[in-house]
Amino acid sequence: MVWSLFRRGRSASGLPVPGRCAPGRHVLATERLLLFTPRTRMDVVAALAASADAEAQRWLGTKADEVLPHPGTRRALLAWRPAGDDGRRIPPVLAEPFTPGPDDPLLLVCVRRSDLSYAGALELDHRLGEMGGWLAPGCRGQGLGVELFRAGVELAHTHTGLATVRAGAEPGNTASRRALAGAGFVPDEGPHRHTLPDGRVIDAVWHRHDTTATTRCH
Repeated sequence: MVWSLFRRGRSASGLPVPGRCAPGRHVLATERLLLFTPRTRMDVVAALAASADAEAQRWLGTKADEVLPHPGTRRALLAWRPAGDDGRRIPPVLAEPFTPGPDDPLLLVCVRRSDLSYAGALELDHRLGEMGGWLAPGCRGQGLGVELFRAGVELAHTHTGLATVRAGAEPGNTASRRALAGAGFVPDEGPHRHTLPDGRVIDAVWHRHDTTATTRCH
């Protein structure tokens, strides 16, 4: 999220441009990250690869059939750039277009603006007004979590028209809780126990971000 993505030929990379959302598709930028609705299956698989390591799964608890278990496979996927933007051909099955379902939570894959490497993902359930996100192992501990959640706030308030967005975390997940606080979230009331997608039940604390001015992108 300081250098411009659109200088020195980067505008020809084919990546989505912030401010040019389309029906069912969103694009946002922070200082060091570019976030966009996945265009290909490669984008989706890379987003999953960014969250499949044991450290991330301790907090996320993704369903077993959506976790990429082999570390070498995860590293290889994260080494790619968004399909077609680094001149390499990816397997045809991963180059297939991705079309989000109208009732699915909004998933935005994120890449570093410096080198276009996959960096993680943001997810917003616009029906429940709840948000989550994660960073790839090589992107943690650099303050990118604050930028990721600030992008989530923008997505919720100015792209989907939500006045309030909430996020839950396990009490011991200090990195996520600090990032949420840095993005302007404040403590909120909520269930003290939360069931993860893999069935594990964990302790939970909740945070919220409110605004009185909402808009929707076009």
